[in-house]
Amino acid sequence: MIKATDIHKSYGALEVLRGVSLEVSRGEVVSIVGASGAGKTTLLQILGTLSKADRGSVEIDGQDVSSLGDRALSRFRNEKIGFVFQFHHLLPEFTAFENVCIPGLIGRRPKAEVERRAGELLALVGLTQRRDHKPGELSGGEQQMLAMGRALMAKPKLLLLDEPSMGLSPLLVKEIFKIIRQVNRNGVTVLLVEQNAKMALEIANRAYVLETGTIKMEGEATELANNIEVRKAYLGCE
Repeated sequence: MIKATDIHKSYGALEVLRGVSLEVSRGEVVSIVGASGAGKTTLLQILGTLSKADRGSVEIDGQDVSSLGDRALSRFRNEKIGFVFQFHHLLPEFTAFENVCIPGLIGRRPKAEVERRAGELLALVGLTQRRDHKPGELSGGEQQMLAMGRALMAKPKLLLLDEPSMGLSPLLVKEIFKIIRQVNRNGVTVLLVEQNAKMALEIANRAYVLETGTIKMEGEATELANNIEVRKAYLGCE
């Protein structure tokens, strides 16, 4: 589903990514773990076509997106990829139900179909009773759940999540990871950037460890969870 080769990205004199290569197979859950400032979010934005690498290539679902123009890239992104960002980008003037509907209506799907699916997605993320509330009336955890529902409206083949557990209570963290598992079981490929390495490795098939802009380790998630370096650096174990 994703093949990234030799990705480089700098902001001025700051080199954020240095020769990153990775692959995500169709149907997998893959996690990218690393400390704050490792380059995880920048990498996710490039893989999600929201930013362009200075050098290197990205293929998504067999399509080389590196050379697509802005209009073609926007259309490709809307058809293939769902995003859940650290900052939810919910529209404050619309209700939870309307926020979930918006991607479907922008995609010019029949209104009745969009509204039916919005109801299903709100049920999936546990917000049926909050459908008429605006984002400002929801807790941080509920806003994260709403962002997840909205990301799934367009039935993406690929779901990208940037720190979905950030700022959430342990109970809500378990709930959102439960939803991620369910989404994956429904056939969506998932790429997850997460500082909570324990949860990220528990949910993933495979994982990459990103340190200062380079891939330091990769492999089966269970193997990395038992790796002594990973345990010391990210799991708080001796």
